[in-house]
Amino acid sequence: MRSRIFLYLFIFSVLFILFQFMSAKKAEEFYEGKVENLRTKLEEKESELKSKDVEKDSLIDRILDLTYFSLESDEEAINYFEEQGYDAKKLELTISDQIISQNKAGADNPIVPFGGMEGNMAINKVRLLNHKWIIADFTDGVYWGQLFIIYDVRKDGVVDFEVEKSFLYPKN
Repeated sequence: MRSRIFLYLFIFSVLFILFQFMSAKKAEEFYEGKVENLRTKLEEKESELKSKDVEKDSLIDRILDLTYFSLESDEEAINYFEEQGYDAKKLELTISDQIISQNKAGADNPIVPFGGMEGNMAINKVRLLNHKWIIADFTDGVYWGQLFIIYDVRKDGVVDFEVEKSFLYPKN
């Protein structure tokens, strides 16, 4: 009887070990499939990031090109203002505000050398190119154009503007 109990116990142990082995093998195959799927996704994302890095580099180059003619990227112009005792960033905002603040309801902006034909001429956008030049965009709602302005900051802090060139686009 004792030998039969050991025989049944042995057979039961072998079956239990076999069951555990098969279960572990299926789990390993399942997790290997998951790992392979994640590796594929990782490779796709890495290749996507590499292509975005190329796009990012080209966008950075484009931004650098677009900001080349601006006061904030012109070290010589910034130094010019700092030597006069001005903060270039604050001065840029002040000058832009002075130009745009001349837009009045019911009247043309006095800096714009054209009278409004469909409304009042107003300056929309101003960009300081350096310590002497400004470009500005203006419109009356139908007609629009651009200005090239020379400016000078006097020692007393007053800014003088002189429109050097202007252009009014023809209506389409």
